[in-house]
Amino acid sequence: MSDPTRKIVSTPDAPGAIGPYSQAVKTDTMVFVSGQLALDPATGALQNDDIQTETRAALTNLKAILEAAGSSLALVVKTTLYIKDMNDFPVINEVYGEFFKTDAPARACIEVARLPKDGNVEVDAIALLK
Repeated sequence: MSDPTRKIVSTPDAPGAIGPYSQAVKTDTMVFVSGQLALDPATGALQNDDIQTETRAALTNLKAILEAAGSSLALVVKTTLYIKDMNDFPVINEVYGEFFKTDAPARACIEVARLPKDGNVEVDAIALLK
């Protein structure tokens, strides 16, 4: 049996890392996507006009990284949502449902005191590769 591989995933279609981490790391069968904020990939600016826009942008960044890794939203097995205010949960959940329409992955949702760039929502994922 050969040694497992570990490859760094990077795409210009999602914001670059804002610290010492990779957008994602993939193995032979899985991809682990770092937490994604609603940062504009071109400018790095936080897209936080409202919680719907911010959630949609974070999930769009997640989707771009998954696709760059050779995966997709349909192959996600686990996500974690980090949100600044649990009162935003119903709206975040509604937008999340736009991205995961059927057979949603396992998920945790955690209220946090603060997120990088003072974001209101961050999402990470673990997915299978095609």
